[in-house]
Amino acid sequence: MNKKEAKDRIEYLRKTVEYHAKRYYDDDKPEISDFEYDMLMVELRNLEKEFPEFSSADSLTQKVGGHVKEGFEKVEHEVPLQSLQDVFSLEDVEDFDKRMQEKAVENGIKEVNYVVETKIDGLSAALEYKEGKFVRGATRGNGLVGEDVTNNLKTVKTIPMELKEKIDITVRGEVFISKEDFEKMNQEREENEEELFANARNAAAGSLRQLDSKITAKRPLDIYIFNVQKIDGIEFNSHFDELEFLAKQGFNVNPVRIPCKNIEEVKQAIAKIGEMRENLTFGIDGAVVKIDNLKFREILGTTAKTPRWAVAYKYPPEQKETILKDIICQVGRTGVITPMAILEPVKVAGSTISKTTLHNEDFVKEKGLKIGDTVIIQKAGDVIPEIVKAVEEKRTGKEIDFEMPRICPVCGAEAVREEGEAAVRCTGIECPAKLYRNLVHFVSREAMNIDGLGENIINELLEKGMIKGIEDIYTLSFEDFASLKKNGTKFAQNLIDSINASKQNDLYRLITALGIRHVGSKASKMLARKYRTMENLANASFEELSEIKDIGAVMANSLVEFFSQEQTKNLIEKLKQDGVNMECLEEQSDDNRFEGKTFVLTGTLETMTRKEAEDIIEKLGGKTSGSVSKKTDYVLAGEEAGSKLTKAQSLGIAIISENDFKEMIQ
Repeated sequence: MNKKEAKDRIEYLRKTVEYHAKRYYDDDKPEISDFEYDMLMVELRNLEKEFPEFSSADSLTQKVGGHVKEGFEKVEHEVPLQSLQDVFSLEDVEDFDKRMQEKAVENGIKEVNYVVETKIDGLSAALEYKEGKFVRGATRGNGLVGEDVTNNLKTVKTIPMELKEKIDITVRGEVFISKEDFEKMNQEREENEEELFANARNAAAGSLRQLDSKITAKRPLDIYIFNVQKIDGIEFNSHFDELEFLAKQGFNVNPVRIPCKNIEEVKQAIAKIGEMRENLTFGIDGAVVKIDNLKFREILGTTAKTPRWAVAYKYPPEQKETILKDIICQVGRTGVITPMAILEPVKVAGSTISKTTLHNEDFVKEKGLKIGDTVIIQKAGDVIPEIVKAVEEKRTGKEIDFEMPRICPVCGAEAVREEGEAAVRCTGIECPAKLYRNLVHFVSREAMNIDGLGENIINELLEKGMIKGIEDIYTLSFEDFASLKKNGTKFAQNLIDSINASKQNDLYRLITALGIRHVGSKASKMLARKYRTMENLANASFEELSEIKDIGAVMANSLVEFFSQEQTKNLIEKLKQDGVNMECLEEQSDDNRFEGKTFVLTGTLETMTRKEAEDIIEKLGGKTSGSVSKKTDYVLAGEEAGSKLTKAQSLGIAIISENDFKEMIQ
C-alpha cells in the first residue's frame, strides 16, 4: 500500500469508527457487532503505526469514544476513566508480559504478578463517597468529562448508599443488566410493540443515561466494582487486596478475579473464563489482565487513552456450520408473525442451538436464506444465537425459497405488512395467539374499564378454559368468578357489577377496546362523535375516512381492514347480543369553537380534573397534546406547573389560567 492509499484508507476508517462509536457510546444503538468494530480499530491502529506521518490526536485510537449527553450536568473526573488496550490472541498477551518483565528489570521490581478479571459488558461509571456516604456518580463520557447520573445510580439496588467505614473514596465499576433480565426486558418490549434492545450493554447504557430517573428505576440495573480510582488516608500495595477491601466495605465487586503469579497462570485464567462465560449470569466481552503491584503501575503510567499496565483479551466469536432444516412462523401476542429457523442441533459457545429467530422477512431476504441451506451460526454478544450467512457453495439445488405467509397460521385471518414496517401482522381480533393481550387491553382503564379483571385473573380464566374469546367476558356467571378465590363472594359480585357497568360505556370506549391498529383513545372519541353508532363506523369507506382531519390514509386503511374481517363482525354481533352499548352517548354539538386549536395542560386544576378539561376541549372541536411545540396554541396552566410552562414562555405561546379557560367555554 502506497502513502496515498494509506492516507485515504486511514481517513475512511477514522470516519467509519467515529460514526459507529457515536452509535455505540452516545446513541446506544450499534449497527455492527463488537467484533466488527474491533477489527476496524485494529486495522486503523496498524496503519497509523505503519504510517506515523498520518497519526492524529483526534483519532479514536488516541482518545476515548463518547460524549456528554445534552441535559446532563458535566462531571470532570479527578482521575481519568481510561479505556483498555484490546488484544486478540494469546501471543499478544505474551508480548504484553514481555514488556512488563523488561520494565520490571529496568525498575528493580522482583516479581510481576497479575490479576485476571472478567471484562463486564456494560457502561463504566465512577462512584464518589464522602465520609462513607454516596454523594455523586458519573458516566465515563470521554474519559475526562462524564455525565452526572447520581439520581439514576441511586436506583441501582447493589450500590451502597453508605459504606462500613467513613472514608473518602472514588471507585469505578461497570453498570450492566444480567442475561436473564435482558431477555425478560426484550420479551416485554416485543409484547408492547416497542423496539428491541440490540444487546444487554446498550440496554444498560440507555437505562443509566435517562434524563428521568423514574424510568431508570424500572430497569433491572446492576453493577460490579473493579477499581479504586482515588482513596484518602489508606494505601494499598496489591490490586487484589484493594478489591477485597472494597467487598468488605459493602461494594458489589467483580466476582471473577483470579490472582496469577506468571504468564502461564494468566493464560490458564483466560482459558478458564472462556470456558465459564456461557454459564455466567452476566455478559462479558473479554478478560482483563492487570498488573497486581500498584507501585509498579505508577511507574508504568498511562498513555492519553489507555493504562500501560493492563490489556483486554477479546474472545473471538465461536462460529459453527449447521443445516437450516425449516422456517416456521410464530404468532406473538401482538399479532406479529415472526419467522423462526429450525436448525440441525449444534453446540455453540457452550450451549446446544436448535432454533433461532429470523426477525422478519427482510432479514431472510438480506441473508439470502433458503430452506435446506448450510448456514454459519454464532452467538451474538455471547447470548443470542444468530445466523451469520448461508454457505452458498454447499447448495445442491434442492433448497427451497421461503415466503412469508399472508394468512395467519393460527387463525386464518389476513396477515398484512403495512408500508414502512418490517413486521407482518395477523389482523384477526379472535386469533388465539393474541387473545391474552387482546383481553388485557379490552378490560383496561382507558378501554372498557372493567375494574378487578386484571392480568392474573384473565390468565387464570384462560388456563382453566373458562374463556375462549372477548365476548365470553359477558357470559361468565357469579359462580364462575366466585370459584377463582377462597371466600370469593364479594370479589365475584364486584366483578359482575363492573362488567355490567361496562355495558353502558360510551361508544368511544368500545372502539378503543377493540384495539384497532393505529387507533387510540383520542381517535376513538373523534370517530364516535362523527359516526354516532358502531354500525355507521363499520360501514364507512376508505375514501370517507381518509378525508377526516387527523385520520389520514394509514388509519383509514386500518379501520376498513379491521371491520371487513369476519372475526370482527362476529365479535361485534355477539357483544351487541350481550347488551354492550353500540352508540355515542355524548350529546351532539355544533359548537366547534376550538376547531384547529391545540391545547397542552400542565399543573393541577382546582375545579376540574385535567381529564375533564381535555374532554371539554375535544367536545368543542379542539385537540390536546402531551408536549409543547410551536404548533401549540394554548397552555392551560394550573398550580405547580412545570417544564411545559417554562417551554411555552420561551416559545411565546399563549398561557391561560383555569379562570381564563372557564371564560372561553362559557
